[in-house]
Amino acid sequence: MSMHPVVIIGAGPVGLTLAIDLAQRGQNVVLLNKGKLTASGSKAICFSKRSLEIFDRLGCGQRLVDKGVSWNVGRVFLKDKPLYSFDLLPEPGHSRPAFINLQQYYVEQYLAERAAELPNLDIRWLNKVTAITQADDATILTVETPEGIETLQAQYVVACDGSRSTARQLMGLETTGRVFQDRFLIADVKMTAEFPTERWFWFDPPFHPNQSVLLHRQPDNVWRIDFQLGWDADPEEEKKPEKIIPRVKALLAYGSKDMDSVPDFTLEWASVYTFACQRMARFRHGRVLFAGDSAHGVSPFGARGANSGIQDAENLAWKLDAVLRNQAPEALLNSYASEREYAADENIRNSTRATDFITPKSDISRVFRDAVLDLAKDYPFARTLVNSGRLSVPATLYGSVLNTPDDDVFEGRLIPGSVALDAPVQLANGSAAWLLQQLAEGFTLLVYGADLNFATSCNVVRINAKNDLVKSAQPNVLVDIDGLIAKRYDMQPDTAYLLRPDQHICARWRQVTPAKLQTALDLALSKH
Repeated sequence: MSMHPVVIIGAGPVGLTLAIDLAQRGQNVVLLNKGKLTASGSKAICFSKRSLEIFDRLGCGQRLVDKGVSWNVGRVFLKDKPLYSFDLLPEPGHSRPAFINLQQYYVEQYLAERAAELPNLDIRWLNKVTAITQADDATILTVETPEGIETLQAQYVVACDGSRSTARQLMGLETTGRVFQDRFLIADVKMTAEFPTERWFWFDPPFHPNQSVLLHRQPDNVWRIDFQLGWDADPEEEKKPEKIIPRVKALLAYGSKDMDSVPDFTLEWASVYTFACQRMARFRHGRVLFAGDSAHGVSPFGARGANSGIQDAENLAWKLDAVLRNQAPEALLNSYASEREYAADENIRNSTRATDFITPKSDISRVFRDAVLDLAKDYPFARTLVNSGRLSVPATLYGSVLNTPDDDVFEGRLIPGSVALDAPVQLANGSAAWLLQQLAEGFTLLVYGADLNFATSCNVVRINAKNDLVKSAQPNVLVDIDGLIAKRYDMQPDTAYLLRPDQHICARWRQVTPAKLQTALDLALSKH
């Protein structure tokens, strides 16, 4: 029985992202999925700026953006009145929008097609894992395939098989947390409507009183509508078209101000759901690691589910690659667990707060919520308290053991643990580009306004000031054409930032030395 370096269970967005990332790094990967590719319903639809930057590195970001609906603006309403609007990307100089809306089945399709281009990635559909046994040097999987029972041996297994994870159940593990006693209806309807491409959220609208409603546009003239139903609603009854269609018509009549002018629509997909904010106690169990919904779950408010899972995959891919290449000790994988457990806690905290605000469960909570909403129209301070879902942003890994603490004084938000920010640059040939898309797969050292005068194993990129244009073909020199790198990174001559392969900052200096850089690299690889 041959030994596979990595076997991934589950070919959703998280499993596919991890498989592609590892394969692009040269690892041989087996990806098992118990079903076929075809997904049922649109499921997750909001994919964040950070997810798009990850997909750019995986070779399919532009295709997703071209198909998706880009948006930055959200609006909040109380009853029939607008409260306020917000812009999730108010500053210029980013290659990607705050979010795109794109049905999950498109994301899975495009990722699967990208995966099929990689010869060292073996995707096996209709392969169901039925047993998991761990040994000191391998994990043994029993797999039910169309040809019969097969046994696979892997150095590492990653379970990305969703909230009802078979792998988690087979290992006798569980998630714990809070189940919310409320029900929501998701309805995807196809229609030609005049609503703008924005996120609209209503508290207590006249067309659905005493509840909340969320409206999003998707590609192909499909609109996602979430109706809060209350805990007493009958899920089976509420999924019936004769219950859904009047709700949709009431919303459209409100939007068009006239029932006679309600656009024609067809119901594409519907589901009634409850949800829980919960996670596994630990994301690593020996040679088996858990990522995405198999490890943690949140409410849909804030688009934190799929996006956090994609960030799990990016965090884990480079660490597995380094361990498999003997470039780092196995202890590096413990940092995957600690960092992403921290990120899961942050997502659960934000998701829980949003859900408590949207669906207050006590009299005092409702009094507070209603008072905040009444004040929000006229008082900006109250808007900061309104919570219709704090939307997904990448976690800042403040306490990561891979970070090198600052010895120098910096200003701004980009500290060790932050994900790097994008900015426009000019290449040596004079063409326009983006900073993050110029980074290599490994560790990258950004050096401002100077060449590095010593050799290093990491990739070195020199950043020139906007008035210091590149006059010769130097592929490792980028021009900060709008000065945004200097501003966002608080750059001065000789300033250097060390970026991990997942584009998180792990160290920075006003002037770097060989010893400082090597110490930071060793720390970021758990060589301590």
